[in-house]
This record gives sequence, structure tokens and C-alpha cells, in this order.
Amino acid sequence: MIPLIQKEIESNGWLSPSEFVDIIAVAEMTPGPIAVNSATFVGYKTAGFLGGAIATVGVAIPSLVLILFISKYFFKFQKHPVNTAVFYGIRPVITGLIITAAVLVAETSILKVPLSTNIFKNLLINPFSVIDIGSIGVLVATLIVLMKFKIHPILVIIGSGVMGIVLFYIF
Repeated sequence: MIPLIQKEIESNGWLSPSEFVDIIAVAEMTPGPIAVNSATFVGYKTAGFLGGAIATVGVAIPSLVLILFISKYFFKFQKHPVNTAVFYGIRPVITGLIITAAVLVAETSILKVPLSTNIFKNLLINPFSVIDIGSIGVLVATLIVLMKFKIHPILVIIGSGVMGIVLFYIF
């Protein structure tokens, strides 16, 4: 869903790429589907309260109608071989979409230049001109805290935010 949302937002010029990544981060932390949360924010930012409300309804209604239609027939065809094959076929697509979303977030939060530039040449010559070391530090610290100390993810998110603010404003 994230690449689709990004394409639509950028093609209409509603937000910059860095604003989009910020929305994704906030939408991931707030309860509810990411599409609804991001649509609400973009609608609010572009057209105020009414825009946010209409964007929320506009994103939620098609999914609701589709799920109601599918649920009527799903249990009847749940074990059908075609249905099973479709779900196995969807797995690599979902993996690709998740990787695309990860690359998008990495491009705007860890890299100082877009991937479309000659990044690999600059990476070999002067890696500090391409990579944001502070962001890498926050990433590594977050992974260590999550994996070694088993701290609750909400606390890690808050700590990462504090580290990012300290690094940005102090260093």
C-alpha cells in the first residue's frame, strides 16, 4: 500500500518525500490501518478537517465493500486449489512491496542523496557524503535494544525519537 500511496501523493504534489516518510512513521505508530491514517493526514493537510474526513471515508469504503463481497464467498471456496495457488502467488508480491517500502524509508531517512543519483560512485569515494551517520547510529542502537534487551517497541520508538532530536539539534 505504501508505494501506491507514495506515487499518488507525489504525482499530485501534496507532500514532499521527507514529509511522506514522516507520515508513514506516524501512521505506523497510531492505531488503525496505515492507508487510513496517512489518507486522513494528507486530506487534513491539503483541505482541512473536511478534507481529512472525506479522505478517510474515501480510503475505507472501497475496502469495506470489497471485503463484504469476498467474505460472502470466501468460506465456500477456501480450500479450492485455485484459491490456495493465488495466496501462494501473492506472497512474493507482498515481499516485494515490503522491500520497496523499506528502500523508500531508507532513502529518505538514512541516505543524504536520492537513489536516482550516482550514489554508488559517491559511496566508494566519500561514504559520509551519502550516508547519514546519525541515522545509522539510531538504527543500530534501536536494533540492539530490541534484540538484546527485549524492551517494549513503544518505548524504543520514543527513545529513537529522543535520540533523533538530540542528534539533530545538538550535533
